[in-house]
Amino acid sequence: MLSTLSRPLSRFVERWLPGPFVLAAALTVIVAIMTLTLTPATPREVLVGWGDGLTGLLEFMTQICLVLLLGYTLANTRPVHRLLVRAASLPRTPRQAYGFVALIGGVASLISFGLGLIVAGVMAVEVARVFADRKEALHYPLLVASGYSGFVVWHMGYSGSGPLNAATEGGAYAKLPGGLVDITRTTFSVWNITATLVTLVAVVAAMMLLAPKPDEQITPAPASAFEEPDLAAQDEAGVSTTPADRIEQLRAIPLVIGVILGLYLVVYFYDNGFALTLDIVNWTFLALILLLVGNARELAVLIASAGRTVGEVLLQYPLYAGIIGMMAATGLVDVISNWFIAISTPATLGLWTFLSAGLLNMFIPSGGGQFAVMAPLFAQAADGLGVDQAVVIMGIAYGDQWTNMIQPFWAIPLMAVAGLKVRAILGYTLITLIITGVIFGATMLIVSATL
Repeated sequence: MLSTLSRPLSRFVERWLPGPFVLAAALTVIVAIMTLTLTPATPREVLVGWGDGLTGLLEFMTQICLVLLLGYTLANTRPVHRLLVRAASLPRTPRQAYGFVALIGGVASLISFGLGLIVAGVMAVEVARVFADRKEALHYPLLVASGYSGFVVWHMGYSGSGPLNAATEGGAYAKLPGGLVDITRTTFSVWNITATLVTLVAVVAAMMLLAPKPDEQITPAPASAFEEPDLAAQDEAGVSTTPADRIEQLRAIPLVIGVILGLYLVVYFYDNGFALTLDIVNWTFLALILLLVGNARELAVLIASAGRTVGEVLLQYPLYAGIIGMMAATGLVDVISNWFIAISTPATLGLWTFLSAGLLNMFIPSGGGQFAVMAPLFAQAADGLGVDQAVVIMGIAYGDQWTNMIQPFWAIPLMAVAGLKVRAILGYTLITLIITGVIFGATMLIVSATL
């Protein structure tokens, strides 16, 4: 049934869905029209809100670009590349390959969403490479979609920005009814852990069931996906001819800096516990690169090759920052959220929170930014209806991660690593959206009735 459903969806998406930049431009126009018709904002206020918002994601954009640049570089250092090849050899059949990549992407996303994106992309490439070497056929779009489908659980995990924000002094809940909400009531609650496991199992099973039959046409990985930094050529060219050449070939230089950065990370984790942020993920990647790379010249080759992964991110993220700016400046988020709050009851507030977060995520695909604007409204609604605050916190988290399966904002980094267009995978991730939507919605209804 899943295969029957996914094939027409894939054909429709590949035929009609424009590229991510065109979609971001279209969403910009749609949000501008919504602000002008649903709020009292003037055209000038909408324009200023958009323009002022364009720079709103610059810090985040830099962090994501570093995740891509450093993650790709780390994956292509010689020791890590050998390890990835061994891991990619574990699946023995195509069906196992799809499930394996989904599982690895999901587990990595639960640790850190940035880690999940890069690991899913790299593992999809490496598994495809192993099967190509075996002369076995894999449907590459489904393999990459499997990795991205694992990302659907990221906000249920350790780096979930909503629950962390609600538990942090200075966060959205610091001055809201009931005060801070500890993550033992949200991320580490029995019901959220159970929902996470159920979701992971369902996604892995779905990706395995979507495997094409032997007589069905498949799309192999493009040759560009297997392009690697030419370290062999670098070795051949690395003959010491000048003092500068010899300095660049010293193993000690990157090693010393790597050790210093590693010591900093040890101190950081000792002082803060296992508190992962995008910055810490990036510095961990960088420390490992410096410890594993042969010399400064080899590092330059790896970084130059990794540069191709960041282009689309730099182009498109400012448009989404502008969308966030428009919605925040005009109060459109409040308008949409209040629609859902108005029809909620104690038994359904969690469900409507989840659905409204899913809708808003199409326009504000930033977990932390979305939580900051939604939490005050739904926290007050929960207080008035006598609903546990953990329900609305996780409702926002579930909705934010859910519609990532059809919102290509987060797929851009992974697609840059995998060398594939976003439209190639969305027919399959729509299946993930349907399956996980049922799980998340049911979880919200059950928890609302029991907490």
